[in-house]
Amino acid sequence: MKRVLPAPLLSAALFVLWLVLNGSVSAGQVTLALVLAIAVPILCAPLRPLPVRVRRPGVVLRLMAVVAYDVVVSNLEVGMSVLHARRRPPRGAFVRIPLDLRDANGIAVLALITTIVPGTVWSELARDRSMFLLHVFDLVNEAEFVTYFKRRYELPLIEIFE
Repeated sequence: MKRVLPAPLLSAALFVLWLVLNGSVSAGQVTLALVLAIAVPILCAPLRPLPVRVRRPGVVLRLMAVVAYDVVVSNLEVGMSVLHARRRPPRGAFVRIPLDLRDANGIAVLALITTIVPGTVWSELARDRSMFLLHVFDLVNEAEFVTYFKRRYELPLIEIFE
C-alpha cells in the first residue's frame, strides 16, 4: 500500500484540491485528480524529508504557543518601528547563530519559525549545519539576541527532535 500511496494525506489533499480548483466533478476531472493524487507523491517521494520522530509532544504545543505569541508581538514591534523610522531608524544586522540542533527536520522547523516571525529572515545555513545566518530587522544587542533566540526556539526543538 505504501508504494501506491506513500503519503495518503497528501494524495487526498491533492485529489480534493484539484477538484475544487477546477470547479467540476466530471468523470474526466475526477480521473485526472486521481492520477495526480497517486503520481505526484510517488514522483516526489525522494524529495520528502526524513521520517519525523517527535520525542516530546507537550513541548510542541508550548512551542506553537510561543511562536504564535511572538508573531503577534513582532508584528506590532515591526509596525511601530516602521511608523517611527524617521525618528529612530531600525538597526538591521546579520547575526551568525551557532547551532546545537542537528536533526534535519528540526533545522527545517527552525527556518520556518524565523520566516514566520516578522523582523527575522533566515539567510544562510553553513554546509556542516553548525551555524546559520539570520537577518534581524532591528538589533539592539547581538549577544543577548543570540541567547534569547537559542533559548526560545532552538532548545525546544532539540527537546522535540533529538
